[in-house]
Parts: sequence; structure tokens; C-alpha cells
Amino acid sequence: MPLQCEVADLVAAGPFPAEDAEVEAIEETQRLLERVPKPVTDEEARALATLFGPDNCFGLAWTLLHLIETAPGAGTARYTERLDNEWVQMLNARIEVGRQSHGGDQGRRCQAPGQGHHRSW
Repeated sequence: MPLQCEVADLVAAGPFPAEDAEVEAIEETQRLLERVPKPVTDEEARALATLFGPDNCFGLAWTLLHLIETAPGAGTARYTERLDNEWVQMLNARIEVGRQSHGGDQGRRCQAPGQGHHRSW
């Protein structure tokens, strides 16, 4: 499935600039990012995960991370490109925490205090 035009335009612009880049470059990145409709597809999420730059880019990296997390398979995805980037590492870590808290203990149910084991007197 091809990428939506807005996603393709953002991907074509390349990785996000650093916070010390020219204001125009940061504004253009913001403009392109804001055009992307949500949710994105899993394929688009993989492409978007390659765009993280060297820093927060004035909050745009967080916006990108949250956009990627709108993909239907985001809860089980593993982003394998640019693993040296701290934002890709954070994205994968968030997914792993979600797996552990929602799927890692399948079949085990928590019970309220006083419920569960009953003694026969």
C-alpha cells in the first residue's frame, strides 16, 4: 500500500532538523508534520520512525512519536531502522512496556484483597 501524500512529503524531507537549525527548516518540518492525517498505517509508521533527528526539535519529536503510535499495529511493532537514535529506542521501549503490562501476563488475573483463596474452616 502506498504512503499517503502527506506522509510521503514528510518522509521525502528527511530526518528532523536539530534545534540549532535554521528557523525555516524547523517551521517547514512542523508544517509537514501537522498535515499528516491520523491514524497512520503500519507501513507509514515504519517510514515515519526513520525521521527522528538528533534531539527534541522543540517538541516535534514527541509529536512524531505520538503520530507513529496511532498505527493499528503500534502496540506490537518493533522499529528496527536507526536503532542508534534515542527516539527510536524510546519508541521501542514504550512498546515493550505496553507489551509487558497488557500481554506479558496473559491468563493471570489480579484479584481484590480478600478474594481468591478461600479456606475451609
